[in-house]
Amino acid sequence: MPQISVPKEPFDAVIVGSGATGGWAAKRLTEAGWRVALLEAGPKITPKDFTEHVQPWQLPYLGQSPLIARRRPIQSLCYACRESNQDWFVDDFENPYTQAKPFHWIRERVLGGRSLSWGRQSYRFSDLDFKAASHDGYGDDWPISYSEMAPYYEIVEKYVGISGQSEGLSQLPDGDFLPPMPMTCGEELLKQRVREKMGRVVTIGRAAVLTRAHNGRAACHYCGPCEQGCITYSYFSSPFTTIADAQRTGKLTLICDAVAAHIPMKDGKAAGVAYIHRVTREPAEIRARVVVLCASTLESTRLLLNSNICNQNDALGRYLMDHHYQGGASGNMPIDEARPWAGPPRRPNGIYVPRFRNVSEKETNGFIRGYGFQGGSSPAFDTAAPGFGVAFKNAVRAGHWDTHLTGFCECLARKENHVELDRDRVDAWGIPILKMDCAYGDNEKKLFADSQLQAAEMLEAAGARNVRITGEPSVFGFCIHEVGTARMGDNPQSSVLNRFNQTHEVKNLFLTDGACFVSSACQNPTLTMMAITVRACDYITREYPKQA
Repeated sequence: MPQISVPKEPFDAVIVGSGATGGWAAKRLTEAGWRVALLEAGPKITPKDFTEHVQPWQLPYLGQSPLIARRRPIQSLCYACRESNQDWFVDDFENPYTQAKPFHWIRERVLGGRSLSWGRQSYRFSDLDFKAASHDGYGDDWPISYSEMAPYYEIVEKYVGISGQSEGLSQLPDGDFLPPMPMTCGEELLKQRVREKMGRVVTIGRAAVLTRAHNGRAACHYCGPCEQGCITYSYFSSPFTTIADAQRTGKLTLICDAVAAHIPMKDGKAAGVAYIHRVTREPAEIRARVVVLCASTLESTRLLLNSNICNQNDALGRYLMDHHYQGGASGNMPIDEARPWAGPPRRPNGIYVPRFRNVSEKETNGFIRGYGFQGGSSPAFDTAAPGFGVAFKNAVRAGHWDTHLTGFCECLARKENHVELDRDRVDAWGIPILKMDCAYGDNEKKLFADSQLQAAEMLEAAGARNVRITGEPSVFGFCIHEVGTARMGDNPQSSVLNRFNQTHEVKNLFLTDGACFVSSACQNPTLTMMAITVRACDYITREYPKQA
């Protein structure tokens, strides 16, 4: 079979994955003068592929295409997978996986990966998270601290552009923020009363969405469906920010449609990455002095498992975590008139309630760790109101303010929650697939139940009417915050990576995506993944050459 034409001269580094972390790795390494190859399993994307301004009536199936669920029964469960952008998401039949227990794996294979459709909520971890084991005695501390990470958070925030409000909380460190998005009337009322009556903070979400022009990108114009692309690049996605910067250095070779298969070894080191062309199925290999895995939590671990490396201690694939969510409460705020013009229309953000459980104490009601809430309050006209004329107009405007809070509960790292290779099954490219064997435990279930009760209590404290508990426990993986399986640690006997994301067993192999997490915290993980990648790449360019 003919080989794909690739550069024969070894690169300084090859990066697998073009999402949020892969983009940052490409930017930092090329700007340091390294020649880099970036592999993406999916096709290229251009602004012509964005559909945020395409209306359902402009689509062949009016946005209800039966083809989505036919080829993407798992992906179509995700709110972001739609008729207009379904090709960004994997075909579930070409990309199968085995479920020993229920697991929803949401994947995008396209240049930029899930950075094209992520929720953009961006929160720092604190030492309550990095040193959680020291706080309550469960599990292991991260080998790094908040003070080490703070400069890298700042680098990412200043470049990406995070809008938000400083609150001065130890458990949720403030960052370098652009102006916050405004709250609606219902949210302001909730914020005021929850603080007065319960001493808790309700703040605007910290989002990777620009509220003013920043780094050559325009401010958000509130058009709505960010997960379908952004023609003004007002939200952060890697192809039009970090990867574009890397390309401008002249040091980046971008190779799309490259499905990574395994990491070939030579003399105890990674020799590069072997891959298969997505369309032609031709095999090829990229050689490099350093390999950096940014393929996403489970794909990076799958690549290591398929390479039969970095698992002498049986830690690889273990300690999988995902936020337990979908539970909370809803109600109607006590505002007499529905005013849809109150607050920006189609604001790509919500409100956030930072963790308040077990911040100073170790345990509450039989559980450790905590949760945060995401939600919002928006007005709705009562279009089913009776009457006509002025009476009807007034009745319609006397609608209600829908208000909801959804808890995102920390998942404990447990060794039995793991993935492994299912060598009896392969994907469309002949690569062995993963078998998922994980479930939420007693602590997650207690957190989930408490989050529902506390959400209801906060709404009641704010004077909301018709307060009701909402939601059912989420399926593992469906929060799309999966982390762990190649954890960091100082002890090579119990971890896969050292404190600089370098594998203990293969010194020229690094992994910087969510697989490196030691604990999940309750905050969205992407900001921390990007900051860790910047830190690791600085180490690669400054310190690794001294080891080679």
